[in-house]
Amino acid sequence: MTDPKKSGNTGGAATTGGGAGTGGGAATGDPFDQDDLPTAPGATGALLRSLLSAHRARVAVAALLLLLQQGALQAGPLLVAYAIDRGVPALGDGDYGPVVAVALGYLLCALAGGFFQYAFLRRAARVNQDVLLDLRGRIFRHAQVLSVDFHERYTSGRLISRSTTDVESLRELLSEGLQELIAVVLAFVYISAMLLWLDLGIGAVAVASFVPLYLLVRLYQRRSAVVFADRSTAIAGVIVKFAETMNGIRPVRAFRRERANETEFAGLNHRHERSNGDALLEMARYVVGSRLVANTAVAGMCLWGAYRVAGGTLELGVLAAAVLYMRRLYDPIDRLGMFLNSYQSAAASLGKIAGLLAQEPGVPEAAAPKELPASRGGRPGREVVFDRVRFAYRTGGEVLPRFDLTIPAGQTVAVVGATGAGKSTLAKLLARFYDPTEGRVLLDGVDLRELATPELRRGVVMVTQEAFLFSGTVAENIAIGRPDASREEIERAAKAIGAHDFIAGLPDGYDTDVRKRGGRISAGQRQLVAFARALLADPAVLILDEATSSLDVPGERAVQRAMDTVLAGRTAVVIAHRLSTVEIADRVLVMEAGRIVEDGAPGELSGGEGRFAGLHRAWRDSLVG
Repeated sequence: MTDPKKSGNTGGAATTGGGAGTGGGAATGDPFDQDDLPTAPGATGALLRSLLSAHRARVAVAALLLLLQQGALQAGPLLVAYAIDRGVPALGDGDYGPVVAVALGYLLCALAGGFFQYAFLRRAARVNQDVLLDLRGRIFRHAQVLSVDFHERYTSGRLISRSTTDVESLRELLSEGLQELIAVVLAFVYISAMLLWLDLGIGAVAVASFVPLYLLVRLYQRRSAVVFADRSTAIAGVIVKFAETMNGIRPVRAFRRERANETEFAGLNHRHERSNGDALLEMARYVVGSRLVANTAVAGMCLWGAYRVAGGTLELGVLAAAVLYMRRLYDPIDRLGMFLNSYQSAAASLGKIAGLLAQEPGVPEAAAPKELPASRGGRPGREVVFDRVRFAYRTGGEVLPRFDLTIPAGQTVAVVGATGAGKSTLAKLLARFYDPTEGRVLLDGVDLRELATPELRRGVVMVTQEAFLFSGTVAENIAIGRPDASREEIERAAKAIGAHDFIAGLPDGYDTDVRKRGGRISAGQRQLVAFARALLADPAVLILDEATSSLDVPGERAVQRAMDTVLAGRTAVVIAHRLSTVEIADRVLVMEAGRIVEDGAPGELSGGEGRFAGLHRAWRDSLVG
């Protein structure tokens, strides 16, 4: 059975996304297989409503401002009709009053429209930014609480795509698209009412001309929905491949993967190009069709209206106003297409975000959390019990078949065995990166599933094979387990673990910025910082998952010398490939196929004839050689 840890994901902070360590991508198959998370019907609309619910009052005020702006804007053609039918004849009689009144009215409407438009844009922009701020925060917070198994299946590149590209699609909809939609809807209501009021026949013809336009819009919606869903998936694939390659740049260069990666990236990039082209093609079809409908309707109205004007059944000013209204209605049709463009893109993106936010943590919070009992005798260690535990990963068969184990408080247990024996799975269950498929993991008699996460993390700390450091100073990285720790406490932990000397030798000592992933210091030094971090956190149970594997011999010896102090009184589980690490243990477990096949003190097992004795002799021979 292959342990997923061997693929590079050690759980916890070290997980950077599926396949990130290889840079090749071939091992994960089609990069689009994991992109579409299931979304419940109506989840997209529910998400949008929840985002806007906190801003109802501001949205209502913005809608009122836009209503007033449209009212001022649509008064213009009425003033034109009045000027033609009343103002121009009055000029013949030397009366300039009607024309002056029309000019002043037009100016006031323009000023009022500009004022209401400005006020609307300010308020809408504030709502827009607050909604996006809320959405990004939701994605980030939810991604952090999702379980390790989710992050091992769903790559970090896709999470980046959800919080950047997909959120940006919503920004375009909120900042531009919704205004266009509301403006078109209000214009339709205003203009339909005005045309019917001016002349019932012309109004009826104008309203009838909206039917083919509506059918055209519906056709565009159906066709573009498919295109934009594909485009959202395509851009996610590009981001995933780029992030994966950059995260794994060392193995990419070491194994000359550049050409293969370029070929794979070119395929993803071409898919994105095709999806963009399809979107532009659908938009072009819509624009051409809508303009054809608009121009045909206006031309028909002009011909019919001119015939009626000549017959004396329609005033010239009313015809002019009707034509102006029709042009004002159809001019935004292209912009309505832009809204539909934004809407389909945002709908596809919101669907993917809703699918992500709908994911439930595989290790949920306790409904009624318990507290750990007071430690016995003032000792920090706690008893660990695996009670009839069974466990299987989603992607494979059973790893631990009926596993029972008791580790007394304060005991250091080393776990050895071949790759895939279940050693790291044991550690992940104890750290509650996963929950057992069956059975319980107990800490001083309390099921880990009944502990609140902060209580569990204070009690159990894991140091993994890959020591992950965040951008920031050395002191900040050591203090992650206890952010309130003083500089003196940080330095004391570093000295106890043997890291103080190398830290003091850095350019700025404890204030040296380790940069991305701790790239400024060596792998062994990063591991020492991780040990200091664990010591400062002062846990009752310490898990070392092959945590000395990246140290050189002097570094490993320095850590081993500090172990007696670090592990004193604590319960410790040490997953080890290097048998030198086993010498610090009180007890050794040899695992095979998810079962314990040997259990005893190191000296007792090494002097026997079992599996550990064979491993120990081979290790001794390698040292002599």
